[in-house]
Amino acid sequence: MTLRPLRTRFRVALVAASILSVPLALSPIMVTTPAYAITVFDPWNYSQNILTAARTLQSITQQVTQLQNEAQMLINQARNLASLPYSSLQQLQQSVQRTQQLLQQAQNVAYDVQQIDQMFSQKYANISMSASDSQLVSDARSRWQNTVGGLQDAMTVQAGVVGNIDTNRAQMSALVGSSQSATGALQATQAGNQLLALQAQQLADLTAVVAANGRAQALTEAERAAAAEQGREQRRRFLTPGTGYQPGNAQMFNNGNN
Repeated sequence: MTLRPLRTRFRVALVAASILSVPLALSPIMVTTPAYAITVFDPWNYSQNILTAARTLQSITQQVTQLQNEAQMLINQARNLASLPYSSLQQLQQSVQRTQQLLQQAQNVAYDVQQIDQMFSQKYANISMSASDSQLVSDARSRWQNTVGGLQDAMTVQAGVVGNIDTNRAQMSALVGSSQSATGALQATQAGNQLLALQAQQLADLTAVVAANGRAQALTEAERAAAAEQGREQRRRFLTPGTGYQPGNAQMFNNGNN
């Protein structure tokens, strides 16, 4: 075989290849997408996902609300356990102490059962028939001093109680204001308790006044009863023959003798 026939065959093959390649170049190129790369929309699955997300959001909202309620409950408990920032105990105790000091300054006859019994048995119960006239006068004067002292003590206690009125008014105003501005149950209760303590202090003052007035009245009545008994004894002595009144001659006009 010569070189010429080989060249001829090669040219024929090349022309055939060119003719076969022309339709492929002129026709549109078709690109095929793999099946696994295609996205498929599933409405049922989508709705289930939406429902799940809604339920999750609702659960989270409920948990947040529960936490808020618990936080508010803790805040309320803290308010209910908070103490009242105002206290009137010291002022009320001072008022009670002032009234007690006035009662303890009672003159002559103190507020003591044993001393009262001893004083009445000595100077008020019975008038001794063997006592001298000077002793009777001294006992009467002592009883009068007790009565005057009792009246003075009663007026002193009354003045002290009246002096406590301004203090009580200020405390009542402060306690009412604290009660109205109370932020919790404990503060409201403490304000109410202090108002009750203020009322108790006022009742103590009233008791002191009643006791002082009663003491003064009792001393006055006792002095009156003892004076009546002593008057009877002095009248008896005056009318007793030989010891009381002694009749004698009385000269009312000048008989002319110089």
